[in-house]
Amino acid sequence: MFSIIKRQDWFLNSAILFLAIAGLTIIYSGSPNLFWYQLLWFGLGFLGLFLLPLIDWRPIINYPRIIFGAYFLVIALLIVTLFLAPTIRESKSWLVFGPIQFQTSELAKAALIIAFAYFFARRHVGIAHFGILATSLALFLTPAVLILAQPDLGAALILFGIWLGFLLVSGVQWRHLAIGLFLFLVIAALAWGYFLKDYQKERIIGLFNPEYDPLGVNYSVIQSKIAIGSAGFLGKGFGQGTQVQLGFLPEAETDFVLAAFIEEWGLLGGFLIIAAFSFLMLRIIRIGLISENNFSRFVCLGAVIMFLLQFILNVGSSIGLSPVVGVTFPFLSYGGSSILTNFILIGIIQSIVVRFR
Repeated sequence: MFSIIKRQDWFLNSAILFLAIAGLTIIYSGSPNLFWYQLLWFGLGFLGLFLLPLIDWRPIINYPRIIFGAYFLVIALLIVTLFLAPTIRESKSWLVFGPIQFQTSELAKAALIIAFAYFFARRHVGIAHFGILATSLALFLTPAVLILAQPDLGAALILFGIWLGFLLVSGVQWRHLAIGLFLFLVIAALAWGYFLKDYQKERIIGLFNPEYDPLGVNYSVIQSKIAIGSAGFLGKGFGQGTQVQLGFLPEAETDFVLAAFIEEWGLLGGFLIIAAFSFLMLRIIRIGLISENNFSRFVCLGAVIMFLLQFILNVGSSIGLSPVVGVTFPFLSYGGSSILTNFILIGIIQSIVVRFR
């Protein structure tokens, strides 16, 4: 066991640890009660990070029933969530077990990545065939429609990005991309008309009109910009961020965690966060490039796409370049469901590492 832990990519683990400590720091500054929950989730995540690499995932590639069994189990959880979950923050996204809330759409991201890794590892050469494209579309649409119905626009966008990323790497033809774009526009129109709540539509409208409703839909983004703009190079200091401490910045532990961190630790702190995240991405890309089989490469690809899209949507919402859709900053934002899902993927990637070292 200790030899396997030693053979892990500790540069990758170090980047995750840096982001985790930074996230815990800003969460403790703004919400000490949430700090202990986050610390527990990280403890479980790092435990999984050490245990998952003990499993040799290579033989599982030959058992599609296991891979797609996990995929359909997540689909079942999404259906249960849609019909039985309580309404929290105007959406039915969380299964509640006593004091614990679990967001099933997070598991859907990992399940789709693993299912796509198996599917495209065997089918990417024939990606131009209609049947293969249609099957990949069905694998994406099934969880995406259930997630849109909750409604959770952010998670659905990430699933779409994962599907599109796999298609692009597999060499899909441009005419097929055009068809995919058309389908996306159709789905977007249906989502706007039947799935999205009024507040979600308002957020999208506010993205293109920054002056619209400054005390309502654009309030959070305006406060986020104030937090970043007033930070200076070194920040206001731990526990001294006025936007965070006085409660002006909503969702400072989740959607706007980077703005909250920059306010207290300055532009230098923000640069270090982005540098650590970039290093994390580069390590996963490197692992994918030197992996010995297509399944491993596609798992790394899916993880990079998921983390990068979450980063873009989270940071973009903080500075008004993307709508606020409730997407976490990987390993920095508060959220047990997101943390455990992230660590599941990193654990599988570390299992890949220890098998070829």
